[in-house]
This record gives sequence, C-alpha cells and structure tokens, in this order.
Amino acid sequence: MNTLLQTPIEYLKGVGPQRAQLLKKEARIFTYADLLHYYPFRYVDRSHFHKVNQLATLEGYAQLKGNIISVNEAGTGRAKRLTAKFGDETGVIDLVWFKGANWIKKKLTPGVTLIVYGKAKKYGANWNISHPELEFELQTAGESKFQPVYRSGELLSAKGLNAKGFAKLTANLVPQIKGKIPENLPLTVLRKYGLISKEEALINIHLPLTTDLAKRAQFRLKFEELFFLQLELLMRKQITAAKNVGYAFEEVGDVFTTFYEHHIPFELTGAQKRVLKEIRADVKQPVQMNRLLQGDVGSGKTLVALLSMLFAVGNGFQAALMAPTEILAIQHYEGISELLEKMDVKVALLTGSTKTKARRELHEGLESGEIDILIGTHALIEPKVKFKNLGIAVIDEQHRFGVAQRAKLQKKNIHPPHVLVMTATPIPRTLAMTFYGDLDVSVIDELPPGRKPIETQHRYEKSRPLVWKFMKDQITKGRQIYVVYPLIEESESMDYLNLMDGYESIMRSFPRPEYQISIVHGKMKPEDKEYEMRRFVNGETQIMVATTVIEVGVNVPNASMMIIESAERFGLSQLHQLRGRVGRGAEKSYCTLMTGNKLSKEGKRRLETMVETNDGFKISEVDLELRGPGDIMGTQQSGLLELAIADLATDGQIVGIARECARDILKNDPKLANTHHHAIRDKLRRILKSKPNWGKIA
Repeated sequence: MNTLLQTPIEYLKGVGPQRAQLLKKEARIFTYADLLHYYPFRYVDRSHFHKVNQLATLEGYAQLKGNIISVNEAGTGRAKRLTAKFGDETGVIDLVWFKGANWIKKKLTPGVTLIVYGKAKKYGANWNISHPELEFELQTAGESKFQPVYRSGELLSAKGLNAKGFAKLTANLVPQIKGKIPENLPLTVLRKYGLISKEEALINIHLPLTTDLAKRAQFRLKFEELFFLQLELLMRKQITAAKNVGYAFEEVGDVFTTFYEHHIPFELTGAQKRVLKEIRADVKQPVQMNRLLQGDVGSGKTLVALLSMLFAVGNGFQAALMAPTEILAIQHYEGISELLEKMDVKVALLTGSTKTKARRELHEGLESGEIDILIGTHALIEPKVKFKNLGIAVIDEQHRFGVAQRAKLQKKNIHPPHVLVMTATPIPRTLAMTFYGDLDVSVIDELPPGRKPIETQHRYEKSRPLVWKFMKDQITKGRQIYVVYPLIEESESMDYLNLMDGYESIMRSFPRPEYQISIVHGKMKPEDKEYEMRRFVNGETQIMVATTVIEVGVNVPNASMMIIESAERFGLSQLHQLRGRVGRGAEKSYCTLMTGNKLSKEGKRRLETMVETNDGFKISEVDLELRGPGDIMGTQQSGLLELAIADLATDGQIVGIARECARDILKNDPKLANTHHHAIRDKLRRILKSKPNWGKIA
C-alpha cells in the first residue's frame, strides 16, 4: 500500500487531533485508507426539487426550495421544541427540531430562502419534516447532485461528523488518490466481468456523478471483497488438504454392505443416495474429509451419518458421533443401537452422567478397539477419552459447539479423522458458500416418502378456547402436545413469569388426573430437566410446557401438535426448528403460532412465511433477508463477516460469480505463481497472515 494511504487520519483537512481520536474509537478509522474504505450506504439525488403539494404522492425523502414564513419556540430544557413554517407557491409545511434549537433558531429568519431536505410525514392535516437538512448557500447548492450518505452516531455527530461531515472529509481525500491506487485484479478478470478499475471504483463510490457510476463502483468493490473472501476460503481448503493426510477407507466394506442390503429400515431417498456417494468419494481418498451435511428436519441426516460411520467400521476404524445435549446423544445411541441390533457392531454411549465404573470400562474398550462407534456429548473430547484408531467424527448440530471444542476431536488420532458436520438449520446457498466455503457441502433437499406436511396456523389470543379444544381432541386420540414459551436473556425473569402463568393456566384447563403435564425451563437443575423430558418421551405426560430448550434434542413420534406462545418474539429459524419437533410419526401434525393483536411488519412477515411453507431452505432465505447473516451464523465464531460493502442477504449473485472466478484462477494457477496474479497473491498473503485457520475444523 502506498505512503499516502498510510497517512494518519489526523493529517487530513477537516480532522485534527480531537476528531481523529473520535474516528479511531467510534468508526475504526485510523488512516486515509480506512476512510477511503468507509463506504456510503446510500445516495441522495439532490438534482430534483419537489413542491409542497406533491408530498402526498412521494415516498421517502423530499427536497424543497422555498421561504421561512415564521419561527416559533415552545417548552424549556430538554422539552424545548423549535418549529418553523416553511412554504413555496403551492403550500406550507412545518419544520421541527427537538435538539439544537438555539443554534438553528439563529439561522432562521422569516423571508429567508433556503433548500430543505428530509423525510416528510403527515400528522393530522399538516405535513412536517423533523430535523431537516438545510442549505442556505443557494449558489453552491446542487454542485454535487448525487450525494453519498455515511453511517454516523451520536458521539460522531456531536463533533460535526454526521453524514454530511463524513462527505466533506471524503471530498477532501478523494482528489488526492488519483494515480495512486494500484490495481489488484488481473486485466483478464476486469474484462471478463466488465469491472471498472480499483481507482475509478474508489472515486465513484464517494463522489459519483451519476447513478450508473455509483452502481458500477459498488459492483466492482463488492466483487473484489467477495472474490478475496472466496479465494481465501478455497486457498485454506487447498492448504488444509495438502497438510491433513487422512485415512483411506479403500473398501465399501462388508459391514456397510450387510446393513445396506439386509437391515436398513426403508429405501433411501434420491438425495440421501447422492450425498452418500459424495461422502464415499471423499473417504476413499488418503486426504481428510471436511464435509458439511445440510438437511431439513426429518430429512434423514442421521441415517446418512450412520452409513458414513459404517464405512469406517468396515475398514477397521472407529467412529464417533458428538451431540450438543445429553438427551439428543441418548436418542442417537438408542436409535443407532436399534438399527444395528442384528449386526456385530459395538456401540457405546458417553455423557456427563456416565458412572465411573462404566466410564473406566468404556475407556478400555475404546483403546482396545472393542468399541466400534462411540456416541456422546462434549464428554467425548475429554483428554482421558482415547481411541485405538478413530477414522471418522460426526458432529451433530455443529453450530452448538465452539471452535476449540471441535478442534479437540481432530487430535484423537495420529492423522486427523474424516469430519462430517451436520446441521438441521438449512443455510441459504449464499451463506453456505461464504461461511463453509472451505468445506464441501452436501444437501439433503428431499423428505422421505409418506411424510405428511405439518399444517401451520396463526391464531390470536381471542382464539385460545378453540385452540385448547383442539388440544383436547388430539389428546383424546392418544397424541402428545408441546407448548413452548420464549426465553430471551434480557428479560429472563419476566419470561419465567410468563411461562409459569401459562403453565398454571394450562393446569386449570387440563386438570389432573385426566391430563398429565411436564414442564422444562432453564432455571431447573439438569437432572430435573432430563427427568421431565424423559417422562414426555416415554408417554407418561401428554403436554410438555417448555422454553426453547426443546428446540433441539427431543424425538417423540407420538407428538402431533406444537403450540408456540408469543410466536412473534421468535426468529424464523427458531420457529422452523420448533415446528420440526412434531410431524415425526405417521399421524398428521399441527403447529399453532399464538400472538397478541399488535404485530410489527417484520413479525407479520415471519408468521406468514411459516404458514405458507414447510421448506426450510425457503424459510432460511427469508430469514437472511430479514435478519442478515450475522444473526443467523454467529459472527463471533466465523471471523468471516468483516465485509465493508457486500451484503450476503442481497448480493448472492455476486458471491456466486466471485467464487467461480476464484475457483477458475486457482484451478489454472494453484500457487498464484503467474506474474499477472502476483497482486492477488500479495493481498491474499496479508489476509491469510491476519487470521487463524479455523477452516479445517468447520
């Protein structure tokens, strides 16, 4: 990077020591380069003027030219409000300020002509604009007709670094960069994808003369950002594959073949067969597999995982399956043991509750090789747990484990075992390419035949009597029901009261001994929680009242109804996961979303999406659009969301193009040795040097 861009930000005209400290602290802007890459998030077209009588037909912001008619000040202290009547030949509008009244009042004189810009809103019969931008120097107004808008904050704005303040700083900097920005993409890439140069992009992202130039600048900078992200992921994958010698399962093996031909309970779906072929192609190579297995609730991921583990067992290796909760680990153990009961395959269970004597025997069985498959919780990664020859590790609900926890599984053998991570949270293609770009991704996008879709309904509080009647009908038919309440940390005590109120209300409407009810929540001791969940699993209770602790880890085929209270407080992914707790048996199942009457626009969209579709991948796309990638994936673990301009929710097409470009370059020049790839190689080295390589552990 050249010397100019490394210049400390305090030396830029308009900054100085005080503002520099604020820019460093609040916006992480330390140098000219940082400011240059502090991009505007939208633009304002100031080339058009509107009339007051046109406001009713406008959406969003308006720019008006007219005169101040009168100024009025009301209230004192923090309650002080300044109002000015402003008008043109077509009508009058109120301009309102709740802050800075004293300073603004000095500038507002009746009769003065000015330009006003802001968002017009109607209150009663009158229109007003709160805290409008004002332009008094009409002779210079409109020189920059397409103006950038930058993100700011209260502390920054207090020092004049609002959106306009940032625009002034970038206007001071951008003219200085001409001829000083090196190109870091090859000419072949620029031509193939119709990209403008890096310098043109940086100039036009901050000071565009037209909408088209702003869009071209955005596309170029988004492409570059996503290209280097994808290149980084693919390079990490390349490095990991070269370093991580794995165990080759050369044969399909008699164990797999016997189970597949004689003991598999039902015909695999086409999607399951496709994914199994992908896994088989990986594990027969002497290179460690790192594969993500995505599949909606009930798509049959566990059976695919079992078949993958049988590849290992049939080749003389051991397998491990790690689950996030004890009850899920137990269910995996019971389900897999039942499937393998007629096979000569030894399956063992290890959780925090495993007694000392049983644990000692289990450790001996593992080290001797007597145990073929070990299923358990994070207890699997304890130092005392040693395998004779662990060949494959399956990690269920991978987002529930921290990076360090997953890393420990990698060290359970001389060479790292093959790794298959599973998630029942469908991930949009854009996110999968970004967050798991260094993994191979398999998707089971087909449900087993005969599975009946869950019927989802949205009901308001007034319909509760009907909902409870329906619950009683289901219980009469021998079915079981979940009733789930939200539990959000910030209001845990209030949520606990809501849960207990709901529990008492249900107890009154479903009295003993005719009805038996379980309750599970976060304030309970683990053993009490396990006891209550076990009662429900065993059919001893008909209703399970719970918080989201049952989101993952309960498989009760007899449960046919899920009621989600205050459903508007849940995210789409959570709603979909909760709904997936039912519909696991042969009977038709139902999900009822209970809410109050007042719903936000986003809340309505979430509920409508749930009612309209059972497709987890469609739901995940809407979730990405509404929440953004950080909330879905957890930015604190990924380390990948340092995006300055690209948006994974809206730039999926650019992600695909960037990945295709990165893949093509590495295919033809794996070490980026060609002269015209040196600029790419140098930047990539800086990126790889600055980040730990978590890629190999998913």
